[in-house]
Amino acid sequence: MRDFGNVKRVVVKIGSSSVVTKDLKPNTENILAIISGFKKLKDEGIDCALVSSGAIATGMGELGLNKKPKDMALKQACAAVGQAKLMEAYNRVAELYGIHLGQILISHDDFQVRKRMLVLSETLDAMFKNNIVPIINENDAVSVEEIKVGDNDTLSSLISPMVGADLLVLFSDIDGLYDKNPKIYPDAKMISTVDKIDETILAMVGDTTTNVGTGGMKTKIDAAISATTSGVDMIICNSDRLRDLEEIVKGDEIGTLFIKDDKVFSNRDNWIIFKSNALGNIVADSGLEKALKDKKVSILPKGIKNVNGEFLAGSVINVINADGIVLAKGITNYSSAEIKLVMGADSNKMAEILGFAGKKQIIHANDLVVVGDDYYGRFVK
Repeated sequence: MRDFGNVKRVVVKIGSSSVVTKDLKPNTENILAIISGFKKLKDEGIDCALVSSGAIATGMGELGLNKKPKDMALKQACAAVGQAKLMEAYNRVAELYGIHLGQILISHDDFQVRKRMLVLSETLDAMFKNNIVPIINENDAVSVEEIKVGDNDTLSSLISPMVGADLLVLFSDIDGLYDKNPKIYPDAKMISTVDKIDETILAMVGDTTTNVGTGGMKTKIDAAISATTSGVDMIICNSDRLRDLEEIVKGDEIGTLFIKDDKVFSNRDNWIIFKSNALGNIVADSGLEKALKDKKVSILPKGIKNVNGEFLAGSVINVINADGIVLAKGITNYSSAEIKLVMGADSNKMAEILGFAGKKQIIHANDLVVVGDDYYGRFVK
């Protein structure tokens, strides 16, 4: 048995292939299983939230399409139609159990702009306090490439720490993490528990996707990295076990458990690494690069060789070396234009150069996350 005695809030993600039937209709049987599981957990005082895929696939069925459209406008129309049908199906089942549902549609901008993220967090918190189960999906009807999260594995891992979840459960069409692809190697073995995601675990990951879904094992491992470094345990298991949600949360050894890290990111550092896209770069000289490899230090103008992109003070930017490798990511105190004026100069001369007295650090150490060789560096954008 797994030790989940302290779990008080759970986020569940269900993929398109699980929530939509082969003829592209809402899978009532699976929806019934997940809602009934929520009822059991709620009766035990455990809050639940659902991240549900399937809007585009359901919309395809409603519009008589047998494959995902390539035209973006038509794809978004499918999402608009399908999301309404999905919520209708969820609500119909939820009413049987006396559960109130609320729909939340999200784009990456809701995480990128920290004020909007905080408002979203407060809304979700109010829903929990008022006994409402959030049904969350990406806002595919209006999302464009620049503001898309991309897949609901990632979305659920971003939501989980925001709502203070103790456990994230990803239901999919796979049983868990295998040491090699079980579709190719009959002797593949499923891993019950992952204490730490390292190069060995990353080497096991393939990029296979389903016909109607966007995720694969890679996105699930990325979700595990995001969740566990944010203090959230995560389980990958087969949607065949939807009816066993209560047992999973109680600790039955179903699927693969990724154990949360002992050392987790603060909410601010989590936002910098996982939720915000860098709007530009500053190029570190060799001295600053060496300092960042040893420890987290404030970025001073003297260690900056160049600036790439245009951004304002308060933006999240990357610190890169001369070869373009990301060393760190943080919140800048100055705009790109201002940094260009002071780069290479002594901090004591900044006020004279700029014409006003500001902070001596381009990026303060408290607003910086050093990437180094750590695996979460793959999230830096």
